[in-house]
Amino acid sequence: MTYAIRATGLTKRYGDVVALDDVDLEVEAGTVLGLLGPNGAGKTTCIRILTTLLRPDAGTAEVAGADVLTQPRAVRERIGLSGQYAAVDEYLTGFENLDMIGQLYHLGRRRSRERARELLRQFRLDDAGDRPAKTYSGGMRRRLDLAGALVADPPVLFLDEPTTGLDPRSRTEMWEVIQTLVGGGTTVLLTTQYLEEADLLADEIVVIDHGRSIARGTADQLKAQVGGERLEVVVSDATQLRAARELLDSLAVGATTEDERTRLLVVPTSGGTGPLVDALHQLDDAGISVDDIGIRRPTLDDVFLALTGHAAEDGAAAPSADGHRPHTRERAR
Repeated sequence: MTYAIRATGLTKRYGDVVALDDVDLEVEAGTVLGLLGPNGAGKTTCIRILTTLLRPDAGTAEVAGADVLTQPRAVRERIGLSGQYAAVDEYLTGFENLDMIGQLYHLGRRRSRERARELLRQFRLDDAGDRPAKTYSGGMRRRLDLAGALVADPPVLFLDEPTTGLDPRSRTEMWEVIQTLVGGGTTVLLTTQYLEEADLLADEIVVIDHGRSIARGTADQLKAQVGGERLEVVVSDATQLRAARELLDSLAVGATTEDERTRLLVVPTSGGTGPLVDALHQLDDAGISVDDIGIRRPTLDDVFLALTGHAAEDGAAAPSADGHRPHTRERAR
C-alpha cells in the first residue's frame, strides 16, 4: 500500500492552547481522506503543517514522499492547496490568474498559457476566462481558486473547507470537480464541517475535536458505531402516541423514545424494512393514523453527536495564537 500522506504525533500549541494534540494520519494514494470537525477543532492547523506553512511542536509528516520539516521545498513542488477563501486577484482575468500561477511555477510562458486555457475549459470557466475575476460569482471564484491549485498538476491536493459559503448548486458542482480529480488519481485531504460532504466524497474519515483525533473509519464504519436502524413514526393525534408506543415496543431492540410536542416515536430496530411493514400493519389494525413513518439509518451527524456530545457545526471557536477568540468562523483554528 502506498501512502501519499503520513503523519505521526502532530502537535501544535499556542501558549496554553493545544491546537493539535498527537494526531496521526495516513492517506492512501488516489483516495480522499475527510478531516471532519467543528470550528476550532484543529483541522486548518493540521493542513498548515502538512503544507509546510506551519512547523509542529512535535511529530513528523511526509507528503508525496517528502518530509515536511527537512524537505519543505520538495513538498511544495508536489502539492496543491485551496484554502477557505478563494485566493484570486480580482483585477486580473481568470486566464491571467492562472497564467501568472503557471509562470510562478516556472512552467514557461507558452506552457503557462496552455495550462491556463486547459484548466478554464476543465472547470467550465472558458466563457468567462477573459473577464476580471471580480465579475465572477462565488462558485466561479472557488472553481478558479481550485484550478489555480492544479496548475502544476500536483499528485496531492489539500482542500480546506472548499465549499464554505457556496450555494447548493455551486457546492454540487465543486463536489463533481473533486470526484473527477480523484478519479484521475489525485490524492485529496479534505477538511470540512459539512457531514454530507464527508459522507459523499471521503473514502475514509478522521473525526477531530479539540485538537484530538477521536475516531477513524469509512462513513459506514463510523455509523455502525452509533448503532443500527430506527423506526420513526409521527402519529396524527398526540393522544394516540402512548398507545402507539405500547404497540410497537415489541419491535424495539433498545429503549423507545417519544416526543409529545412533535408526536414522534423513535423505535430502535434491526432487520431492514421488516419492522416497518410490521408496524404499518399493527398501527392500521389498531386504528392509529400516522402522518409519517420510515426507517432511518444513522447519519454522520449522529456519529459526531455520539462521539463529541455536540453537533459538527456547534463547536466553539478556539482561541487564536494571541489568546483572543476570533469573531469570524473561518479564523477559528
